[in-house]
Amino acid sequence: MVDVIKITLWGKELGALSWDTDKKYASFEYFSEFLNNNWEVSPIHMPLGTSERRIYSFPRLNEDTYKGLPGMLSDVLPDDFGNRLIDQWLLLNNIPKAQFTPLDRLCYIGSRGMGALEFQPARNLGNKVASNVVIDKLVILAQKVLDSREQIELNIDETEHLNELIKVGTSAGGQRAKAIIAYNSKTGEIKSGQTDVPEGFEHYLFKFDGVNDVSLGDPQGYGKIEYAYYLMALDCGIEMEHSQLFQEYNRAHFMTKRFDRLPNNKKLHMQTLCSLAHFDYKSPGAYSYENAFDIMRQLRLPHRDAIQLYKRMLLNVIARNQDDHTKNISFLMDEQGVWKLAPAYDITYSYNPTGIWTSMHQMSINGKRNDFTISDLLTVGSKISYKNSKTEIQQVLDVVANWSYYANEAGIPSKQANKLQQAFRINL
Repeated sequence: MVDVIKITLWGKELGALSWDTDKKYASFEYFSEFLNNNWEVSPIHMPLGTSERRIYSFPRLNEDTYKGLPGMLSDVLPDDFGNRLIDQWLLLNNIPKAQFTPLDRLCYIGSRGMGALEFQPARNLGNKVASNVVIDKLVILAQKVLDSREQIELNIDETEHLNELIKVGTSAGGQRAKAIIAYNSKTGEIKSGQTDVPEGFEHYLFKFDGVNDVSLGDPQGYGKIEYAYYLMALDCGIEMEHSQLFQEYNRAHFMTKRFDRLPNNKKLHMQTLCSLAHFDYKSPGAYSYENAFDIMRQLRLPHRDAIQLYKRMLLNVIARNQDDHTKNISFLMDEQGVWKLAPAYDITYSYNPTGIWTSMHQMSINGKRNDFTISDLLTVGSKISYKNSKTEIQQVLDVVANWSYYANEAGIPSKQANKLQQAFRINL
C-alpha cells in the first residue's frame, strides 16, 4: 500500500496525492513549479490561480463514484469491468482487496490510463512491448470474469491470457467489457495497446461482443447496434472518431479510435463532465443538458461545440439512448492549455422501461427526463442561441426514420431492428 503518489502530465510533475487511511479520502496539492505552466487541468474545482500552497480534498463527494479522490483523478480509475479484472489480479497475487486503496489503483494504472495523467510509483506489469492479442481467448475470459465474484479457475494457457486481458482491459472506463488495443488498418493485426503502439498501428478501444453483464440488460449483438448508431450519428452531423466492426467467428466487436491519443503516441488531457464539474453520474436526473452547456461556457468553448452537444441530445432523445449520463460527455485539453469538447462516444440504443437506470434519461431536458415535446427541444436550442434548432430536429428525425437502412448496413437482423425501432421517438 502506498500513502503518497506523484502525478505527472506531459513530462512535468503536476502534484502529489496522499491518502488518509482513517478518513478514507485523499488530499491533493499542486507542485509550485507546475503553477507556472498555465495548464488549467481542473479549472472548475482546482483552478491554478487559487492553488498556491492550497491542499484540495473533497470528502463530501459520493464515495461510490469518486472513491475519495478529486474528480480529476477519479476519472482515471477503472469502472465496473476494469475493477473486476483488478480484483482477479489481487487474487492471483494474494493481495487483500481491503488493503488496496484508490492510490494503489492509480499506481496500478500508472501511465496506461485514459487521458494524459500518469502516476508514480507505477506497478510493473511486465513486458511493455505491444504484443499480439488473441481475441477469442479474451472474450471467453472476459465472460468468466463477469460471471464470477470469486477467483476463477484457469489452466496454464488461460492464466497467460488472463494476464493479457488484465493489461489491456483495466484502464478503459465504462461498465461493459472492453480492451485498449493497437490496430493496423492495413493488415487487420491487433496488438495490446496499453503502451506506445508500433509504427503502422493506431490506438483503439475494442468492445467485446458476446460478453454480457446481466445487470445491463443489453440486447444481443450489441456491437452491430452501436455501429448502426455510429452511422446515424455521422449523418446527423455528429463528430465521432472512426469506428468499425471487427468480425470474429459469429461475433461482431465494435471498435473505435481513441480521441485522447495523437500520432507518435502523444496524449491529450481528458476529463469527463462527471470529473470536471463533479456532476455525479450515479445520480440520475440530478443534472441536465443545460448544466452541461453552462460548464462549456465556463470553459469558453466555441459555439460550434455547443451545437455538437445539442445534436447528440437530439439523437439520444429520438433514438432512445437513455444512458446519457455525465461520464458520456468528455472534454480534451492540449499542450497549449486549450479545452474543447471531445468527439461523441457511447451513442447506442439504451432503453429498459423497467430498469433502474435507463427507464428514463440520465440527464434532464427542460426539466424533463421523459415525455418530451418538440417545444422542449426548441427551448434548449434557444438557451444556447441556436437559430437552426428546428431544422436540426427535423434532420435527426429524418435520419432515425431511416433506421432500417442503418440496421441493414450493420447486419442487424430485421426482426431485432424492428423491435428496437418501436421504442424510437420519431413522432414527437
